[in-house]
Amino acid sequence: MTPASPTAPLVHGTTDEQFTAVRAQLAAVAAAEPGLRAQLAVRLHGRPVVDLWTGPDTTGDSLFALFSSGKGAAHLVVALLVQDGTLDLDRPVALDWPEFAAHGKHDLTLRDLLAHRAGLLGTPEGFSTADLADDHRLASLLAPLPPAWPLGKGHYGYHAFTITALTGELVRRVTGRTLQQHYETRLRHPYDLDFHLGLPATEEPRYLPVQRSRATAQQPAPAPDSLTHLAFNLHADPATDLTDFANTRQVRSQGPGSSGSVGTARGLAKLYAATISEVDGRPALLAPETLKEFASPHTPGTDLITGEEDHFLLGFEAQAVRHPALGPQAFGHSGAVGANAFADPATGLAYSYTRARFTPDGRVPATENDSLITTLVRLSAALPDRPLPAAR
Repeated sequence: MTPASPTAPLVHGTTDEQFTAVRAQLAAVAAAEPGLRAQLAVRLHGRPVVDLWTGPDTTGDSLFALFSSGKGAAHLVVALLVQDGTLDLDRPVALDWPEFAAHGKHDLTLRDLLAHRAGLLGTPEGFSTADLADDHRLASLLAPLPPAWPLGKGHYGYHAFTITALTGELVRRVTGRTLQQHYETRLRHPYDLDFHLGLPATEEPRYLPVQRSRATAQQPAPAPDSLTHLAFNLHADPATDLTDFANTRQVRSQGPGSSGSVGTARGLAKLYAATISEVDGRPALLAPETLKEFASPHTPGTDLITGEEDHFLLGFEAQAVRHPALGPQAFGHSGAVGANAFADPATGLAYSYTRARFTPDGRVPATENDSLITTLVRLSAALPDRPLPAAR
């Protein structure tokens, strides 16, 4: 890999020779947003090819709050449990979680949960920070509720704070262990991933707090009677402020899968690389049939919360809809600060971009992901269609 160049003083780290153009792109992002803390890590066929970072006091080991990026890690656990035969996508949730059957939800399946069809976005009174930090507590509050839309009508909407509380409670009921425990023992520890669903106190010194956007104009708030207002807990008293939320130690400690993940770009890139490629001498985590199931569209149409078209695969966000340069099975998840991470079976790319500041335009993932991904796909396509040799 090539070291940082003196012509790109804003960006530190290394890239393979074939990927040096990405450094200049990240430098341009940093120049446009002075003081931005960001990281970019990319693997190709399992092998690291980009490891860059920028910003004051930032290194490749700095930990950022990555919000909904945890949904991807949590639902990789679910995919593995389905692959094992422990979970059944089409089994009604209420058979294992009887309280969930209230208000006609008895036929909803795990597939419905993962496709964001359940309509369990929040309670009428809203959640406290303590509620949102505790997936089991959230599940107990959600189970008795009626869905926010008619079931069986193809409706779906982003369960911003609640999706892994729902899928995680089913995992706990079936296996006796939480999503976080499965993630720790099956993924984080064996692969030495610097991405956490529950950050140990010993790692806190590496955490860099989330910063508010420097935008001069505020984004318009969703209407108070909208599903979006409900899904983002803006009706609570007080309404959830995402900056304060992420910078709360309780949230980082408990690691709610929907909103409380903490990690590095390196950690997420390695996680996604392991799903489709050999990493650390281990074969790819997902079998072809599992990959086909979880990386296929399950929710066509308009997301009732975000307004995005064809938003979800199964537990993961569709990436090719946002980034057309990617293959149709590219799967991953973004995070509220503008972060994004994914694996693309068609190109062999595993990608993670992290930020510690909310985007000026409120876009998730951040706009710069578009050009970074397009460049990476172009550069990787120019290489031989085979895994690269090990770095020296």
